[in-house]
Amino acid sequence: MNNLPLEKVKELGLEFPPAPKPAGVYRPVLVVDNFLYVSGQGPMKNDGTLMQGRLGDNLTVEEGKLAARQVGLTMLSSIQTHFGSLDKIKRVVKVLGMVNCTPDFIQQPLVVNGFSELMADVFGKEHGIGVRSAVGMMLPDGIPVEVEAMFELY
Repeated sequence: MNNLPLEKVKELGLEFPPAPKPAGVYRPVLVVDNFLYVSGQGPMKNDGTLMQGRLGDNLTVEEGKLAARQVGLTMLSSIQTHFGSLDKIKRVVKVLGMVNCTPDFIQQPLVVNGFSELMADVFGKEHGIGVRSAVGMMLPDGIPVEVEAMFELY
């Protein structure tokens, strides 16, 4: 282990929003063997409300990227709350980034980079970057970005 993720979080001065409660019948996190699966997370603000907007309509790529970064902070908060220490995570394995966008919007990967860059900052480039998909779709509650992910555990 190089820098522990919690040390990086402190070093970067990151502030986590409150972990969202499940909005349906599912588990926020699930451990199977040495993998941690995290259900889709939206961009929770520090006041407990969700960011809203649609790419190609009322949000720019840069605003979408910031929303995706906020999803990353929300996911890290969920992991801390529902699983335990981030320091038990070895690496990011798989990311599915979903972008709420108009049919003509084609820059979903640039938006989801906001999430991926945060993971690389926290877990390091070697362990913070996994395989990824970035797609456009309609999302619940008018949120701009949702991400689900899979992590390998120590």
